[in-house]
Amino acid sequence: MRLDGVIIETTGLADPAPVAQTFFADDFIQARMVLDGIITLIDAKHALQHLREEKPDGVENEAVEQVAFADRIILNKTDLVEKEEDLKEVEDEIRKVNRFAPIMRTQKSQVDLDQVIGIRGFSLDRILEADAEFLSDEQ
Repeated sequence: MRLDGVIIETTGLADPAPVAQTFFADDFIQARMVLDGIITLIDAKHALQHLREEKPDGVENEAVEQVAFADRIILNKTDLVEKEEDLKEVEDEIRKVNRFAPIMRTQKSQVDLDQVIGIRGFSLDRILEADAEFLSDEQ
């Protein structure tokens, strides 16, 4: 059996690092698969409360981690945000964390699949620049 690709969905506020690390830590997977990109879906109406949430020392904000690792960002439910300046504020907050990933505004998660599949967007160099310990066993 030959697969064209595998899509891994991590529900909710999950740290994407352990999933991404699998593509580099396991020789079998590394020889047969490519991490095409990390797509982060953000609820436009509730994004700021999650991105700005203060966590106790030693606890990472998973929403921030998801944005930081993203190669593409889908800003969804934009129809539920009444003012353009509120959407701009969300995008500005996203840009504080990740200034590279394109942001696609959507409603009901409708997006052109060419924008999220086959993008060759993942850059290990960019991730290592942000997190030098990314490939360490401690992660």
